Amino acid sequence: MRLNGVVKKFGDTIAVNELDLTVERAQVLALLGPNGAGKTTTVEMCEGFVTPDAGTVRVLGLDPVADSEALRPRIGVMLQGGGAYPGSKAGEMLDLVASYSADPIDPAWLLNCLGLDEARRTPYRRLSGGQQQRLALACALVGRPELVFLDEPTAGLDAQARLLVWELIDALRRDGVSVLLTTHLMDEAEELADEVVIIDHGRVVAAGTPEEVARTGSEHQLWLSASAGLDLAPLRTVLPDGFRVREPQPGRYLVEGAIDPAVVTAAASWCADQGALVSEIRVYQRSLEDVFLDLTGRELRG
Repeated sequence: MRLNGVVKKFGDTIAVNELDLTVERAQVLALLGPNGAGKTTTVEMCEGFVTPDAGTVRVLGLDPVADSEALRPRIGVMLQGGGAYPGSKAGEMLDLVASYSADPIDPAWLLNCLGLDEARRTPYRRLSGGQQQRLALACALVGRPELVFLDEPTAGLDAQARLLVWELIDALRRDGVSVLLTTHLMDEAEELADEVVIIDHGRVVAAGTPEEVARTGSEHQLWLSASAGLDLAPLRTVLPDGFRVREPQPGRYLVEGAIDPAVVTAAASWCADQGALVSEIRVYQRSLEDVFLDLTGRELRG
């Protein structure tokens, strides 16, 4: 799936602004962003529900709007609202969705796998929020899609159900299915995603593996405990440009920069050269959530 220079406006509001995005085969991509960042509009353009004003969207090589009829059987869509008929029973709803596919997964097996077997005859409106979430996931997967769109797939789920969904997403990747995942849970993105894209105001502000994004615009910290009052000049001379070294507390030294094994070795050698015994070395790396908040702001948006 590829988006190139995609723009979508609603009146004077630019929801998506020259967005580039790629999801490879058998890849889980987590699309992250605060409320109003353009995530939902982006996903809806990929699903063919919204037409872009500029740029191109290709899903499995097809235009999701012009080629909707050909594309629909090849993708799975999990909607946050569930998308089921309120009066339909869980089993009936899944059977109906399965009937649209030439080679569906056995609905009974899928209901059992997702812990919905006892809810098979329960009307959708009487299902718990977690059961509705799991049924929405089942409807997205029952047609054996090549690409799945999952919108907040574990919202409202307990820990056991959440772990089950994680295992299913991992199984999809192993089976060669591509997954575009939106989530507000940073640990979920770190656990599941091969690639993370953070958007804000309709633009990409960071992209890469979870580890790469966690280093975006950030410096790591190396804390080292040794004798107080060591000469910092020799350490500064062997570190790359841009590093900062200081002794914020007696005997507690802080090195700030892109910490890697070579930097840790240099700091330990610096102490040894001065005859100082290192009692502790600790590297602190910011989390994906830290970077997300720094890039998109820490205020709550409506």
